[in-house]
Amino acid sequence: MRYRVLGKTGLKVSEIGFGGEWMDGTLEETRAVVERCEAGGVNFLDCWMADPTRRSNLGDALEGHRECWIIQGHIGSTWQDGQYVRTRDMGQVKPAFEDLLARFHTDYMDVGMIHYVDKAFEFEEIMAGPFMAYVRELLRAGTIRHIGLSTHNPDVARLAVACPEIEVVMFSVNPAFDLMPATENLDDLFGDYDEGLSGMDSAREALYAEAEQSGTALTVMKGYAGGRLFDEKTSPFGVALTPVQCIHYALTRPAVASFLAGFSEPAHVDDALAYEAATEDELDYATVLAGAPRHAYFGQCTYCGHCAPCPQGIDIATVNKFYDLAMLQDGMPDSLLGHYRALSANAADCISCHACEQRCPFGVKVADKMAKAAVLFGSDAAYRSLRKKG
Repeated sequence: MRYRVLGKTGLKVSEIGFGGEWMDGTLEETRAVVERCEAGGVNFLDCWMADPTRRSNLGDALEGHRECWIIQGHIGSTWQDGQYVRTRDMGQVKPAFEDLLARFHTDYMDVGMIHYVDKAFEFEEIMAGPFMAYVRELLRAGTIRHIGLSTHNPDVARLAVACPEIEVVMFSVNPAFDLMPATENLDDLFGDYDEGLSGMDSAREALYAEAEQSGTALTVMKGYAGGRLFDEKTSPFGVALTPVQCIHYALTRPAVASFLAGFSEPAHVDDALAYEAATEDELDYATVLAGAPRHAYFGQCTYCGHCAPCPQGIDIATVNKFYDLAMLQDGMPDSLLGHYRALSANAADCISCHACEQRCPFGVKVADKMAKAAVLFGSDAAYRSLRKKG
């Protein structure tokens, strides 16, 4: 494992980190993933999940060797009435962060992450209000050692990078999110690989340069685009990439310190750790993308969960995941249908209020997707019809 300095913090983090979002198994399954991470030299963990079961399982799996890990713990991610809710309500924020500490059996987080800020006006409000006052209070007390912020918006990320108090920015980095659909000829888009990629979104390009100049560390989320990049049917490029190629893309961006990969089983850890011994051919993403037939991405769900809470209690990210998995199959798997029907609320409960769409950082038309999912999982005939339509 290679290690990188986490910007101005001075902390040395593994370039492959553990994004805890996908770790939704039992304590035994969680412990198996943690043990495989530790055996491979992974020492960096991000925990934004508000779900108390996931928090407890991760905390219990780390108990006894907390000091071996550098942890990003999020402030503003809460669990209310059985659902994740991002909030700035200090009556909810404080107990949620205290709950995170308690479930991790620790009295500090290495980086306290201001959770999910995707609008510039919200960033300004946070920095001038009680939320940031609480973050500074945690820093003075040593409850957090450094301040970070997570965002999908490069403009917000640039505001954070320009703020000396913020030392780490968690940002969504992968080739699909970085590249603009400026040309249909990807040979023109990429140009000379030795001189770096061209055609990148200008705000993202500026972010990488400004973060490097300021010494602000970037930690990578959504590096696999929710797994879509692994299959040509779901990849926005129309070609599949490997975990190693996705990791290499992100880790070659300026200022990036660690790629936080989602793991739900030890094999996923192995897939990411393969990067450490990969050959030049295995690392090469540019040649693959140069022959790709397309490269649009906006409007595709990455299962991040930021659409929550749903007034009907629908786990929208999970429904979308089940829908996408079903559309990849030649026939509806009984297990998938069973998992869908076991949900306490599903797509058929959607009232098309569109509140979730306002919170989605990727512009997904959620209500339309719920309507399709309700039909898809309603009958075998509906499944076959939708499959034909693609």
